[in-house]
This record gives sequence, C-alpha cells and structure tokens, in this order.
Amino acid sequence: MRFEKGHKAATRRHIVEVASKCLRRDGVSAAGIGGIMSEAGLTKGAFSAHFESKEELVREAVTSALANRQDHLDKDRQRGVALEVVIRSYLKHAHVKCPADGCPSAALLPEIARQPLLTRKAYEKGLRSYVSALAALLPTMDAEASRRRATAIFGLMVGTLQFARAVPDAAYAELILEGGIEAALHLARAPRSDD
Repeated sequence: MRFEKGHKAATRRHIVEVASKCLRRDGVSAAGIGGIMSEAGLTKGAFSAHFESKEELVREAVTSALANRQDHLDKDRQRGVALEVVIRSYLKHAHVKCPADGCPSAALLPEIARQPLLTRKAYEKGLRSYVSALAALLPTMDAEASRRRATAIFGLMVGTLQFARAVPDAAYAELILEGGIEAALHLARAPRSDD
C-alpha cells in the first residue's frame, strides 16, 4: 500500500503526541508500548517502523511536551502577559486535574532523573530554554541572576503542583496552590541579595 508523501513523519508525530500524554498521565514505567500504540490507533508492531526503542520515544515525547510548554510561554510573552498571570495559570486547579495535558516536569521529574543520559540531556536543554523564557518576564537584572531566579521560581511551581496532585483533599490542594502562588510571586518581586 502506498501512502502520501509525509505520511510516515505525520504518523511519527502522532505517536509522539499520544505517548507524551500517556507518559504524563501514567508515568514512564507504567506506559507500555502496546498501550501507547493502541491509543494512537496503531498496532504494537508498527512501533519499530518509527522508533528504535522505548527510550527514544520517551526522549521525544518529553522534549515535545517541554517544547509545547515553551510555545505557550512564548505566546504569553508576545502578548505581554505578566509573570503573575503565568504563575497563576500554571498553579491552577485545572492543571492539577489534567497531568496528561500539563507540564512534563511536574508529571515526570523523578522518572526523568532515572532515564539514560541522552534523555536527561534532552530534558536539560528544554528546561534551560523554558527557564530563559521565564527569566525574560522578571524585572530587569543581569541575565545570570534572572536565570537563577527563574530556575528557583519554576522549581517552586513544579513542586507546588506535585504536592497539590498528591493530596486527596481538594480544599488542602487549593491551599497548597495558593501558598505556591504567594511564594513564587514573593520570589519574583524580592530584591536581589546584592542590592
């Protein structure tokens, strides 16, 4: 059977998108190739035509999810959205409830740390890019100080979201989110230590 030009690339992108959601929803260990391919509407046997290993798929799925988060942040920056809006948008109840569509860092960080070096390097590259974009929303300071501050803010946001997802009490989860927002905003507004 002949396929249109670009069919294989489009199918690969589709598999990566589905895998990205499955990994964020279920975790790297729990998301199997058979389940991912089934959700993509393909057979498990079709996997090897697109990827050499699950590791390769995980790497692409994680970097794709990070790139999507970066795209959203870049669009917000272009529209002039303030850092407070970005923080509140990240630390909202809807993000707690939908890990499959959310931040790969909050959903997968402990598992990413256990992945092979190539995957961790790919994650680091995406993380650095995201943090640089977040740093651009901070009040003017030197570039290195902005990156350090943005890294701390993002770490606080990720940890807050993980805590809120871990507790079954919705009211307590809301308190966790509000505390994270307050702390992230305080860190964003805090004067530099050398001032």
